[in-house]
Amino acid sequence: MKSASASAAVVKQKVEAPVHPMDAQIDELTDFIMKNCLWQSHSRSWDRERQNAEILKKTKELLCSEPVDLSTPHDRVYWVDAVCMAEDFRAHYPWINGLSKDEIASVMQGLKDRIDYLTITGSLNEELTDKHY
Repeated sequence: MKSASASAAVVKQKVEAPVHPMDAQIDELTDFIMKNCLWQSHSRSWDRERQNAEILKKTKELLCSEPVDLSTPHDRVYWVDAVCMAEDFRAHYPWINGLSKDEIASVMQGLKDRIDYLTITGSLNEELTDKHY
């Protein structure tokens, strides 16, 4: 019979979903990504981390009319996804067009945190951390 402390040692620490003041808007954008974008489904966590960061950063830059770095082939690949996403966000979620640059940056950071949680830190997919994969 196992002791309570031995059983507790086996339990993984629960990762909580991030909370943000604009959660309703972030939920809408998250739902869009999870239903329409395949880029968040890479099989390794480092691929997901890089793509989440780069695509969402470039999407934010496009939504804020900021310059976008296109200096490498990877930058250009992420930019293509970001252009499509920014256009879709503007078309499907008109509320985003009324936000300030600071508000867009905040929503996009909250979106990145949520996507990271759903696809990496909160995922039960053990392939993400398999060293031999």
